Amino acid sequence: MFSDFTVTANAIGCTTKKGEKERILAEYLASLDDASLERAAVWFTGAPFPRREQRVAGAGWSTIAAAVLEASGRTAEDLAAAWPKYADLGDSIADILADTPPRTITLLELAEYFDRLAAASGSIEKKSVLAELFRKVDAQGARYIAKILQSELRIGLVEGLVESAIARAFHRSLADVRRANMFTGDIGAAALLARSDALSTAKMTLFHPFAFMLAQPEEDPEEIVAALGAGALADDKYDGIRAQIHTDGASVKIYSRTLDDVTHRFPEVEEAARASGRAAILDGEIVAYRDRILPFAIIQKRLGRRKVSDKLLEDAPVVFFAFDLLYLDGEALFEVPLIERVSRMKALLDGSAHLSIRLGNSTPVRDAHHIDELFDAARAHANEGLVLKDPQSIYTPGRRGKSWLKYKKALATLDCVVTAAEYGHGKRRGVLSDVTFAVRRDGELVNIGKAYTGLTDAEIATLTEHFQKTTISRHGPVHVVTPTIVLEIAFDRLQESSRHKSGYAMRFPRIVRIRHDKSAAEISTIDEVRRIYEGQLKRERQE
Repeated sequence: MFSDFTVTANAIGCTTKKGEKERILAEYLASLDDASLERAAVWFTGAPFPRREQRVAGAGWSTIAAAVLEASGRTAEDLAAAWPKYADLGDSIADILADTPPRTITLLELAEYFDRLAAASGSIEKKSVLAELFRKVDAQGARYIAKILQSELRIGLVEGLVESAIARAFHRSLADVRRANMFTGDIGAAALLARSDALSTAKMTLFHPFAFMLAQPEEDPEEIVAALGAGALADDKYDGIRAQIHTDGASVKIYSRTLDDVTHRFPEVEEAARASGRAAILDGEIVAYRDRILPFAIIQKRLGRRKVSDKLLEDAPVVFFAFDLLYLDGEALFEVPLIERVSRMKALLDGSAHLSIRLGNSTPVRDAHHIDELFDAARAHANEGLVLKDPQSIYTPGRRGKSWLKYKKALATLDCVVTAAEYGHGKRRGVLSDVTFAVRRDGELVNIGKAYTGLTDAEIATLTEHFQKTTISRHGPVHVVTPTIVLEIAFDRLQESSRHKSGYAMRFPRIVRIRHDKSAAEISTIDEVRRIYEGQLKRERQE
């Protein structure tokens, strides 16, 4: 029953110990029949459908909320009153439905509703399906249905922990579970294979995305050399869109870092992948490019477009810089050392320099001084910095290990004043950790960015109390505050933006420190921003 799912989810959310989360989930998964196991494993990753299906429910915040209100008779005011306590739709729904009598459905019934929801067209039909569903469950059922549909359970459970729980439940190797999940793109299918001791039968299939391997930040070149040694591969870190190309030599799919199909936005990359005539999976970065690397703002013109016009192809040209090969002609290469993957990738892409798929810059490192030289060269080419890689590393999807290290330096810092704060996510969902900040222009404050990293938990707790006391107005989770807190903000580059009133936006902003020594009257001005931006453009033109 779905009520057992919700009890398990609540128990997982009540402990901070990973081992205990794994134990609770393992015991629950082991108790299920095959059909329920296949679905519950997927839902515990925070998704209504397996990744390989590339299917979405298509029900957003407003549709879910409207369906709950219709099913329960509660009002929008009730939901608005509960929201500030949780900053989470599922938790807020559970609050306003707290007096609902116990009722539940089976996991298979819920799966049928999710299927109907995905097939429904338009928000009215989807709301109708959801309202019918919400009438059949209690507060906890509604809570987790909303969370699954929004792809965020918020119980401290990531996909890696679900894999660990499956391995524990059926006494299998974690590495084998991970491999089956990656190969099939369906953690529910991997759970069934684990139960039947058939993980070794999982075969790599194309056209389902998997999580990208990530790099861990490191700011000291000496530490990088100590960790990876001389001979580590230094790749340029491009300022573009991380992408994964799947092709069987005829069909092509391009997936973004969020695992969305973005093939239609990059037809020239699709054509270049098809021209190879080989079955392959490439990992790389799509970058705005015309004889040289162009600002990220150029590639942004393609984002959100249903169709890319000929004019947009001309105005915003792109190239896919490949830096890893993960599959070739039927052979999965994830567990092959990086140095060999790179060698085979070079052979695959040999002679493709004129196409829209090219080899990324990769250089063996001699020492710490050489890393700084390569960093300066990368920045001179309008790239963000470097990613340093252990040449013997295997590819571990979705994991940020120490075999890949990213080395970046801030372009500059600006002193900005906080104008708004909103509740964070995960362990920070109860504090105002995400801040919007501004610079000064002719006596007025104009927003220039938003950041949520860089402060300690203690600093965030103190600022939360301050922001709550100085709130001018509220819009959902956002508190507009009296502009008194000054922060030093670091960033990698500036770009023009119509989204912010300042006319500029920061790329990768992060908080350096609270400037207790400065008042709002002493913050950076738009003239400083403009000088930094113009200097950035000058360096790029000189390259």
